[in-house]
Amino acid sequence: MGVIFESVVMAIKAILQNKTRAFLTMLGIIIGILSVSLMGTAISGIDQVFESSIEGMGQDVLYVQKYPWFMVNDEWWEYRNRPEIKEEYAEQILERASSIAFATPSSSRSDEVKYKKNTVEGVEINGTTWQEAYISALKLESGRFFSEPESRYGSRVIVIGYDIKTALFPNEDPLGKEITIRGNKFRVIGVIAQQGKFLGLMSMDNIVIVPLKAFQMLYGRRRGISISVKPKDGIPVEQAKEELTFIMRGLRKLKPRDENDFAINQQEAFRQQFANIRFAIRAVGLGITALSLIVGGIGIMNIMFVSVRERTKEIGIRKALGAKKSIILFQFLSEAVIISLIGGIIGILLTVGLVGVVQRFFVANLSFGLVVISLLVSILTGVLSGIIPANQAARLNPIEAIRYE
Repeated sequence: MGVIFESVVMAIKAILQNKTRAFLTMLGIIIGILSVSLMGTAISGIDQVFESSIEGMGQDVLYVQKYPWFMVNDEWWEYRNRPEIKEEYAEQILERASSIAFATPSSSRSDEVKYKKNTVEGVEINGTTWQEAYISALKLESGRFFSEPESRYGSRVIVIGYDIKTALFPNEDPLGKEITIRGNKFRVIGVIAQQGKFLGLMSMDNIVIVPLKAFQMLYGRRRGISISVKPKDGIPVEQAKEELTFIMRGLRKLKPRDENDFAINQQEAFRQQFANIRFAIRAVGLGITALSLIVGGIGIMNIMFVSVRERTKEIGIRKALGAKKSIILFQFLSEAVIISLIGGIIGILLTVGLVGVVQRFFVANLSFGLVVISLLVSILTGVLSGIIPANQAARLNPIEAIRYE
């Protein structure tokens, strides 16, 4: 153990004697570890944000809509000619389906809301029915959702998002107060708990929800309708989707060979797109990491060959005094690993600093496991880069090494 400790100390001294050279050698490792750490941090943060955002949509909710969520430009011309989704489909789906518990039509648009002198622009105004409370994953911070009678008769009641509460009612309880939309007053009956941003980009709290009939009195009945559908407890989503497709084809009066002229969207579409994004980030990150580590590893190998040549005479003397091949091998291997490990630590420290900056704008999560993996990658790079020079040093003939000039 004492001999190993001495070898490590000698390796550290050798590095300190050539600090500039050692630091330049570390740059490739620093960039490589920084890349892999940032990649892992980005994916971890995106995973966290994605799952949080998807939960807000409801885990098993299906959406009957005119357009699919994801399409290419050429397909848009085909979809735009589809007939609109009708509000009455929701009731007809519930009458015909055996696997569906709730189905509600909804519509939305952007507008401004006011309370006294306070105004919020660009608010998402959602019109829906009482069933939305049972379909979506929305949680209320205070108050209640509107009831079936309020929904049926289009009462002027409203449930507001967290951002609307803080903007319009910074110092008072919003419940019971009246806010104005297009000159019409709506009584606040509920406040939605803070949801955050969808995928870390778009606020999900800048919304208000009103009964669909009240929404249609404001904006008319010509706006596009979407129908949100929730299966009964214990019914698989795919089973409900098959039945829903069959019912919708019947409502649309489609023949057996006709293609669907509607879309049934679900979370899985987002998950597939997200998987593609995550794969792209990982591929780019791993490519940069691999290139940086190869460059860094070649740099370490090169500097270790130089180190062996510079200390050939020293190696010869040590071997003449009885130093074993394994000790010489370990000394130079330790030097390569320490250079690589220091580079890895610097890369991780830079990542920690950058994560602190990124967290101001986006969710970023540097896990302990990622730090351990980065350090192990650094050590492995050092071993692979240093093994050949270290083996060369260990195999030197002591007599020829002593004579080396």
